[in-house]
Amino acid sequence: MRQIIIAGNWKMHKTQTESLEFLQGFLSHLEDTPEERETVLCVPFTCLNFMSKNLHGSRVKLGAQNIHWADQGAFTGEISGEMLKEFGINYVIVGHSERRQYFGETDETVNARLLAAQKHGLTPILCVGESKAQRDAGETEAVISAQIEKDLVNVDQNNLVIAYEPIWAIGTGDTCEAAEANRVIGLIRSQLTNKNVTIQYGGSVNPKNVDEIMAQPEIDGALVGGASLDPESFARLVNYQ
Repeated sequence: MRQIIIAGNWKMHKTQTESLEFLQGFLSHLEDTPEERETVLCVPFTCLNFMSKNLHGSRVKLGAQNIHWADQGAFTGEISGEMLKEFGINYVIVGHSERRQYFGETDETVNARLLAAQKHGLTPILCVGESKAQRDAGETEAVISAQIEKDLVNVDQNNLVIAYEPIWAIGTGDTCEAAEANRVIGLIRSQLTNKNVTIQYGGSVNPKNVDEIMAQPEIDGALVGGASLDPESFARLVNYQ
């Protein structure tokens, strides 16, 4: 059975004080979800130590938003696997479209970060997805197939999560139709040697559409942006029916 993972990506939001306020509301709204359903919060680096202490003993796992391929060195502004491990990190997002678009990530650097995460015993959440222009040009399949092929070179698929995040649906309020997201995720799965890899959908997931999205047979969870910032909204996603 494939693991179901609902992960929140806070991006560059929330101080430690705001994180505590979130947890007080969020944990109180969590229901007894099935054991195969896992909840993850991927928070800013400044909140990792604080969140690690406050999530201790809970069912919520902690994730980071990036990792460098080197263990140490002259890489100002980056963070290594050894540093993340000190905080009890379980997951780390790699290759998010915002990293690719704004910070020059390539498939080669994404691959290096994936390998670094696995080297340190962390489970990477690899993000792939096409832009609006690429979708309009009928290039969705080719773009995502190329990303999967290049990003997963020498990557252990037994310790991996993939998130299909159509770039045109991230933070725009436009959600890929559930059936279409299911189709593309099926395409991704067809390229994998391990067919049991958890594959999430991400892109304007919210309390109104989560049930339909999660009812799709190929979709194993969600990587959530904006809706993960509100404790009640995120709890609703985690508690989906």
